[in-house]
Amino acid sequence: MSIALLALLHAYIGARLLPVLSAHEAAVGVLALLALFLLTRSSMAGGFGRRRSSGWLMWAGLIALGMFSSLFVLTAARDVALLLFIAAGALGWRPLAGHDLEAISALAVPALAMFASAIGLFNARRLPAVREVELPIAGLPEALAGFAIVQISDLHVGATIRGPFVSAVVAAANRLRPDLIVVTGDMVDGSVAELREHTAPLGELRARHGVLAVTGNHEYYSGAAAWVEEFRRLGMKVLLNEHVVLRHGAAQLLVAGVADYSAHHFDPTHRSDPAQALHGAPHEAAPKVLLAHQPRSAAAAAQAGFDLQLSGHTHGGQFLPWNFFVRLQQPYTAGLHRLGRLRVYVSRGTGYWGPPMRLGAPSEITRLCLVREAA
Repeated sequence: MSIALLALLHAYIGARLLPVLSAHEAAVGVLALLALFLLTRSSMAGGFGRRRSSGWLMWAGLIALGMFSSLFVLTAARDVALLLFIAAGALGWRPLAGHDLEAISALAVPALAMFASAIGLFNARRLPAVREVELPIAGLPEALAGFAIVQISDLHVGATIRGPFVSAVVAAANRLRPDLIVVTGDMVDGSVAELREHTAPLGELRARHGVLAVTGNHEYYSGAAAWVEEFRRLGMKVLLNEHVVLRHGAAQLLVAGVADYSAHHFDPTHRSDPAQALHGAPHEAAPKVLLAHQPRSAAAAAQAGFDLQLSGHTHGGQFLPWNFFVRLQQPYTAGLHRLGRLRVYVSRGTGYWGPPMRLGAPSEITRLCLVREAA
């Protein structure tokens, strides 16, 4: 977003809220909007948290960015409500004097924005809850019934998500004692040199069949080749259009992974290809699970013959009202879906990106359990 557009949006907020307030209230509002603009601009200049700094100024800027989002949305909602009030007045219904309503709502908007920001900050910074999900698979071998997969996605280690938060997530995942841990991309916002000490706890992830990972778009923003090497050093097996076959009792489980849907824009050799990920796979290995960062890989996954796709990327919208706009880019926002015989599970993410804010889309550590699909 350009400085001019950001300034214009702040000016819109001021023009719609301040004129109906008292002179003292308006003066305080002008100073508050100016401070909000400067803080928001500072966070955006750093690439929404991809800066080395994790000090108070970056924290203040990113919190201000979330506050600005809520303030803008509520201001626009107030304008819609006032238009409806005018329309109702034209029909003879006037529960409040027009000026009283304008003044009351002008004060309510920043109060609600601050409340939403505080709740959103609390939700974002607490340890993600464990979300238990059953995944029905047709023809699932008896030996794989109850097979437990823990999914971590969209952790976004960076300016405000640091080592202690990562350690807490790792400990929570390990307590679930899964058969397999999968990491479905967007784990970092910054270079290996900047973040190595903060991603180090990921090396402590433990599961019977190890840790499998794929890249997300933010790995490519941050230097994917270096991060793939670092993830492998930490003990993860990174799947780039390839697969592994896990032997679990008398059964085999095929798990494939693809590079991010947009990876070819950064590295032509990383073009996401679910069909290529199955190349050389044994015919008897079933079911077939695909790790793909973005849900929009689902159509190609279904065509390639996968039974299940695990994705992230969307954050479930992260905070209202942006969850309603995810479908403009992705086929699914969050949760379990079906495309033909393909089941698709989309995690709302374990961390957050940009503003430390979660509202209406709680973060999650997901425990996925394979079960037989009912006939």
